[in-house]
Amino acid sequence: MSPAKRVLIVDDEAPIREMIAVALEMAGYQCLEADNANTAHAMIVDDKPDMLLLDWMMPGTTGIEFARRLRKEEATADLPIIMLTAKTDEDNKIKGLDVGVDDYITKPFSPRELVARLKAVLRRSTPIGVEEPVSVDELTLDPVSHRVTAEGTPIELGPTEFRLLQFFMTHQDRAYSRSQLLDMVWGGNVYVEERTVDVHIRRLRKALGNRHDYLVQTVRGTGYRFSSSVA
Repeated sequence: MSPAKRVLIVDDEAPIREMIAVALEMAGYQCLEADNANTAHAMIVDDKPDMLLLDWMMPGTTGIEFARRLRKEEATADLPIIMLTAKTDEDNKIKGLDVGVDDYITKPFSPRELVARLKAVLRRSTPIGVEEPVSVDELTLDPVSHRVTAEGTPIELGPTEFRLLQFFMTHQDRAYSRSQLLDMVWGGNVYVEERTVDVHIRRLRKALGNRHDYLVQTVRGTGYRFSSSVA
């Protein structure tokens, strides 16, 4: 039996942390709690949680600033993050997702919804059945070590670009619409504009460089395709 996943709850309101912890522990998760970003960062280093539930509005460092910091640090760049917030404005949702959070839940929310979202994010962050490295034209992705190399040279990718490339390299030579990519890579229950797909495609192509950007092909009127055959 695999050990319980550890979830760090970061919220400055103790009653909210307690409510979340009760729901998650009933669902079989271990919970850690922090009431500010500095305490949370120390716990991430020491306790290595599998997931972060992060409140947007906190005194001192806000959740969005903390998420941005975590995404820039190599050790936490891929830590799954769900943002908890009372903000419902679309621009704020896009801002949170652009920083690299994996999902976004607006308060008030039901414990059942939270557990379902958490399971979905954990499932996406640890893809099943893709354990072997995949190579195309000397571009190699290793899902276990979470590394991408081009002709042996490491390529730096953000967590979303890595998932996008992993999906493409394991689903070659087929055109996918933006909405299909949102479902497959981001997950169907995540609020993301279709235009966000274009942003991450552009980032992925830039990271791949002139040698390999041809692999990510635009299919006019449809979306995108990954193929070593020139379109």
